Parts: sequence; C-alpha cells; structure tokens
Amino acid sequence: MASALEDPVLIRPLRGHGAAVTGVAFNVEAAGLATSSLDRFLMVWKLKTQCRAYKFVGHAEAVTSIQYSPDGQLLASASRDRTVRLWIPCIHGESSVLKGHTASVRSVSFSQDGHFLVSASNDKSIKIWSVRHPCLLFSLFQHTHWVCCAKFSPDGRLIASCSEDKSVKIWDTRNKTCIESLLDYEGFANFVDFNPSGTCIASAGSNRAVRLWDIRMNKLLQHYKVHRAGVNCVSFHPSGNYLITASDDGTLKILDVLEGRLIYTLHGHKGPVLSVAFSKQGEKFASGGADAQVLLWKTNFDSWDYKEVLKHHIRRTNLDDPPHLLDIYPRSPHLHGEKIQSVEVNPTFVSNTQALDPPVIEISSSSSFNTPDYVSSEDAQNPPDSVLATSSKRKSENESESAVPNVGKQTGISPSLGNTLEHIVEQLDVLTLTVSILEQRLTLTEDKLKECLENQQKMLLEERQEA
Repeated sequence: MASALEDPVLIRPLRGHGAAVTGVAFNVEAAGLATSSLDRFLMVWKLKTQCRAYKFVGHAEAVTSIQYSPDGQLLASASRDRTVRLWIPCIHGESSVLKGHTASVRSVSFSQDGHFLVSASNDKSIKIWSVRHPCLLFSLFQHTHWVCCAKFSPDGRLIASCSEDKSVKIWDTRNKTCIESLLDYEGFANFVDFNPSGTCIASAGSNRAVRLWDIRMNKLLQHYKVHRAGVNCVSFHPSGNYLITASDDGTLKILDVLEGRLIYTLHGHKGPVLSVAFSKQGEKFASGGADAQVLLWKTNFDSWDYKEVLKHHIRRTNLDDPPHLLDIYPRSPHLHGEKIQSVEVNPTFVSNTQALDPPVIEISSSSSFNTPDYVSSEDAQNPPDSVLATSSKRKSENESESAVPNVGKQTGISPSLGNTLEHIVEQLDVLTLTVSILEQRLTLTEDKLKECLENQQKMLLEERQEA
C-alpha cells in the first residue's frame, strides 16, 4: 500500500457556483482553472498567490462543457442554449458566439494546434468550427441519438465521439467520414477521450463501465467496472500511465492502465461527480460535482519525471513514427470488478478543507476589447504584447470578413438582417449535408455498376470457354 506522502491530497475546495459543476479545465501553467456549471456561468479561478475567482456571464442556459485552448489564451464553452462561445479570459469578458446547433450542446473541445473546435449536441450532430475565423466548417452526421461528447486526437486527424445510440465512432477529419464504429450493447458512453499518444481511447459508460480501446486494431484492451453507478467523465494523466474517472456514486477512481489495476478511490464530493481533469503537467487535478463544489487535488502518487515521456508523446503525433513500448497494453481485455482493493482517500483526514471561499468578481459578456488584465496571468496589469497583437489581429480579421456573420459581435447590423444571415448559414449547412449524401449515393451506384460490368465480363468469358 502506498505511503501517505504518495497519496493524492485535497489542496482545497473552491465554492462559488450555485448549481452542479459540469466541466473543469486547467490553463497551460496550472495557475488558472476554468469551470462550467448548470447555474449558466463560467468561472475562472486564479490559483497562485491569493485565490480569486471571476464569474463570466453570457450564456442564457446551463453551461455543459468548458476547455482552454492549448496556448491558454481562449476559453470555449458549450451550453443548453444551443450555442458555443469563445471567450478571451480577461476582465472585459469579450466573447464570440457560434450558432449552428439546433439543440443543447453537450461538449466542446479544441484541436491540439488550437485552430479548430469540435462540438457535440443533442441534435445528433458533431460540428467542426474554425477558431481563427469563427465560423462553421462542416458537420458530421451518423449518430442516431444525442451525441454526448466529441474529442480530437492529438494529431488532429481523427475525432472520437460517443452517443446515446450506444456507439463510439471514430471519424477521419480529412475525408469527413466515419471509419469505425464501436458498439456497446450494455449501455451508452457519456464521455470519450484519446490517450496522449493517440493510439487508444477511453470511454465512460452509463452502465458503470470504463473501457479502453486500441483504435489501430479496433480491439477492446481493458474493461473496468469499479464504480457502483454511471461514469460521467475520464481524464488521462499526461504520461498516459494513469486514468482518473468520475462517477454518480460520488467517488473518483484512479486506474493504473499499465498495470491494469485500480489504485485509489477518492471521496470528497457530496453526491455525483460530473467532471474531472488533470493539469497539463499532471501535478494537479480538479473535480466538479453536483454539490456545486470544485475540489482541487495534488497528484503526489506520480513520482516519476515524465519530461521525456511527454516529449515522446509529442513525437508520436506523427503517424510515421515507429511503435513504442508505452503504446503496448495487455493483449486481452481485463475485467476489473468492484471487489478489487484500493487506497481510500478521505480529504477530511488528509487536508484542511476549511479555507475561506475566494472573492468572486462578476464579468458580463462584452464585444469590446481594451487592454485586458488576463485572469490566468500573474498580477501584472498589462497582458503580453503577443496576446494583444493576436487579439487585435483577430478583431481586424473579423471586421474584414463581412461575409461571415459573427453572432456575438454587436456591429450595428439590424436584428432582421442578422436573423437572415443566420438562416442563410443554416441553409448552407443543410445544402452541404445534402451534397455529401448525394456523393455517397453516387459512389455506391458507381460501385454497383462496376460490379455488374465485372459479372457480365465473367459470364462472357465462361460462355466463350464453353463454346
């Protein structure tokens, strides 16, 4: 059994939301933590020095998902108000609205290069957006029920999605087609994500199961049933060696995927745990629950120096690289039941959780942008010049791209004209889908015709041979 010094430790609870916390995400340096909630708000917590919190107001309904861009300069959020928002996490609350979904948006995620955004919705679609020029690029349709989650692979070439139709699908972003469908007849997956090397995906099931799949062989590698209720979220440690899970049973579980075993069970939330995420370097993780609390944890059990491992995973985003031992998991599925012993961590006994709640500053969504004080930066009053240059460049690009409607900007366009432009964009999306379907049907017709011609040639050859 691990010693106390190696066990995960609760650093502190973060209270400020008025309803269940649906998403947690660290910025690059783990100096800032962003959270989303059913209370309609986003919060950015400044974790260094004196803890402070900033509440961002903009969504009309519950916020279901949140993620930082890889460079930490943008936040993306998804909401039941059918929109995706891109935020600059500054005290002015500048945001752009992305409209296109026709039902609640369940998840949102950046590509590794930060150029694209993928969203999943109850309208049964997955949509890919441009971040630099905020607009819809294309949609993916094949799920037959609500899509719960969609994530980019580390190299950006694939998207993994899961749906209440009980399937996990793998999509090729280059030809915009589904290349693999993994079915689960026991239940549906609530959440899906790639491991850091992009060779495997993990799915969190409504039937209490956590599954690891090798997407190169389309094979189930590991199968854990260590929770007593549905699993809502999973997060890989940056090394790829550990997986943390969040469940309706009120616990977090930490799995060693190399050893194929459960190593920790963490308590602390009073009710279902809805979200969990490791920091970019893996030294911290955070969890959000139905109790409206965010719990900030120190990892501790990970005592290895993973700098070389992380460099290796970056190299592995190139598909031409040779296989590596870290890509090799047990060859047959391993079923892990609830009776497996793990280290129980109760934060009541390992950390003082009575710290005062941080002050909360409320920030309303704004379309203006004037030298923001970045929440995730140090106490400097002015942001880096590179950030200002990027933001001003984005603003000038948006102004010049008048053909692309930016719904979040109040540019003086009348509401009727704005609605007309939105309708045109929606119709173009439908037209794109129609063309895609026609192309698929044409391809099928060509294949059938080719098959008929081949059969006819075979028949002629057989007749000649008989004659």
